[in-house]
Amino acid sequence: MVDASNPLEGNGQLDFEPEYTGNLLILLEESAPVAMAALQEVAGITLATTADSAEGVVSTADAQQVDGVLYDQLGVAVVRADSGQVQALSQAVSIQDVPIAAVERERVVYAVGDQEAFTGGGESPSLEYLQGYRRGAMSVLDDLVGDEVSGEAAVLGWGAQVDESAFTWGLQAINLPQSRCSGSGVRVAVLDTGIAPDHPDFAGRPLATETFVPDEPVDDRNGHGTHCAGTVSGPQHPQQLPRYGVAYDAELHVGKVLSNAGRGPDGGILAGINWALTHGCRVISMSLGGRTAAGQPFSEVFEQAAQRVVQAGTVLIAAAGNDSRRGMGVLFPVSHPANCPSILAVAAVDQRLRVADFSNRGINPNGGQVDIAAPGRSVLSSAPPPTLYRRLDGTSMATPHVAGVAALTLEAQPGISASELIARLLQTARRLPEASTDVGAGLVQAP
Repeated sequence: MVDASNPLEGNGQLDFEPEYTGNLLILLEESAPVAMAALQEVAGITLATTADSAEGVVSTADAQQVDGVLYDQLGVAVVRADSGQVQALSQAVSIQDVPIAAVERERVVYAVGDQEAFTGGGESPSLEYLQGYRRGAMSVLDDLVGDEVSGEAAVLGWGAQVDESAFTWGLQAINLPQSRCSGSGVRVAVLDTGIAPDHPDFAGRPLATETFVPDEPVDDRNGHGTHCAGTVSGPQHPQQLPRYGVAYDAELHVGKVLSNAGRGPDGGILAGINWALTHGCRVISMSLGGRTAAGQPFSEVFEQAAQRVVQAGTVLIAAAGNDSRRGMGVLFPVSHPANCPSILAVAAVDQRLRVADFSNRGINPNGGQVDIAAPGRSVLSSAPPPTLYRRLDGTSMATPHVAGVAALTLEAQPGISASELIARLLQTARRLPEASTDVGAGLVQAP
């Protein structure tokens, strides 16, 4: 194991090893010109900055000409550094006059919720896939043996069978059919594997898109992003019922930050957040994450960046993660980056409004809590052609429900701050007979 005391050397508390890219995340305290000059002086690092682009994007070609990119809205740089530069940066963090607040290794994060993606093109099914298959089989078994409802679920008025002829069970659970809001005038960003623009439910609809994955267009060849975007803002009248989209009239921005294989670096996530802020998005939905261990602290870089996002008036919403196996007694903490206190962490519930078997728990102190819950089992939404529609499980599927409700709330109360929006979502959540460590404030509810 490596020394956990040095953020550049990993974390000795882990019982697994995260995948790192070799790049560094640098949290800066000063304005862009001052920070760029400081990095040049202390470590010989040259940067391009998104401040030079009206779109808030640095091209791949420009990024390759320098050592890294500074995301001006966040005050975070992602850099490639040799051993000498790493040593210089480590020393600079402790020097008071140098505007470097923190340095961390860049992790790889993954789409969470798409069990099909784990099979990997003809390879033997992985453990994750087999466990996902088991959960699906158990769900079918529940339906076959009858509609017996537990005492807790009976109090809530929900059972395993819900009429989905007009609205998905998830939209019904969040009270969407009774809402008069549509998300009109609210910009929402979905950072994921992209979107299928040729889907008939999105064809001809104005979409702002950008890819942060080298050599891959925004067109979604994975399906995870299309599913999440559909839940956030699928149409009021889809080609095929039931309706599955929460905020059908929101201004949808889709940033491809995960590859078609469903993976991507921290830097791509930060790039997507920076782009969304530049485009005035008030809500950012991130159905992605990386596993964390008990006792592992949250990323200081992501937390400080998230605080700056909230101060700018935008809410970050992320999946709590699918690492737990509650039926086997296995519980994992909330994933990175949802474990940051300033990012809203979303758990998943099933059709009986019970916490899903795979949904992670708020275990770690000083951050890492679950904030709110949303539907995350057997969630129907859009899929790339020719499939068009499919059901998926995961906290990934719960997250866009919360993002859509956030958009509806902003339409109803356009003048509220990001902090007020978060408070509103938590205050209006439907209380559930589950521990707050599992479902936070409860089930998100549409205004």
